Amino acid sequence: MPPRKRTLRVLAGAASALALAVTAGATSASAAPADAKAPGTAKSVTSGWNNWSCKPSKAHPNPVVLLHGTWANQLDTWFLTAPSLAGKGYCVFSLDYGKLPYMPGLNGQGPLVKSAGEVSAFVDKVLKSTGTKKVDIVGHSQGGGPLPRYYLEFMGGASKVDKLIGIAPDNHGATASGLGTLARKVPGVSKALSLTLPGLEDQIVGSAFMNKLNSRPDTVPGVKYTVISTKYDEIATPWKSQQLKGPNVRNVVVQDLCKWDVSEHIALGLVDRIAFHEVANALDPAHATPTTCASALG
Repeated sequence: MPPRKRTLRVLAGAASALALAVTAGATSASAAPADAKAPGTAKSVTSGWNNWSCKPSKAHPNPVVLLHGTWANQLDTWFLTAPSLAGKGYCVFSLDYGKLPYMPGLNGQGPLVKSAGEVSAFVDKVLKSTGTKKVDIVGHSQGGGPLPRYYLEFMGGASKVDKLIGIAPDNHGATASGLGTLARKVPGVSKALSLTLPGLEDQIVGSAFMNKLNSRPDTVPGVKYTVISTKYDEIATPWKSQQLKGPNVRNVVVQDLCKWDVSEHIALGLVDRIAFHEVANALDPAHATPTTCASALG
């Protein structure tokens, strides 16, 4: 595909996803009842998302924890996915992590080690509330890659997680189409990022955080991994670096399932129903169905 056409498709996908996210996020927030709010979570919605009285069924025994990405929040990221999973009978929970006081609503920017601690505490809260032993994690970008991987590798999360499903995860760091590489070469930029946007700095290829994370194998025993990627990703680049190696890993490229899928990084996590269908298959592999272009219809 010519670079100009690819760029136009990427920008169109991003604009569409962002518009839908802002609209639906505002709608979700205004529609949520005023009760049942837990620290670090969105208000409980009528669909059962962040419903702390939810008890998992035999069909779906693991509660699902959703982790948004960088410069994002739980409402705008999961406005389609969370209600859909809750409607299928899952107990679904999400949180806002990595908050910086000078960038309200654009979360996931705190130091990843600190954010991993927030995720650890949240998973413990979910397990206690639901009376279960393990959760399944579904995350977008940072929330599907380096953040939960650090929790699994270095904070004892492997014993509490059954499945990790990453949508466009920057598992081995990101170059952001070359911007991250450029930042490494310009004196003072990395230091400035670490002081103001540490979560962003942590995810750039070559950061101390990524070097520590990737000093160990991609996977830990006992956890099942799914990576869902798009060839048009412009953030978690190069896109093949998202893929993991190891046992119990399935790497999925949406264009291999539907060649007409032109979602980029943002759209893949927010509105891509082909990706969502693969999430559903990964959560319940015993009842998985083929993912095709028709999956985009619902």
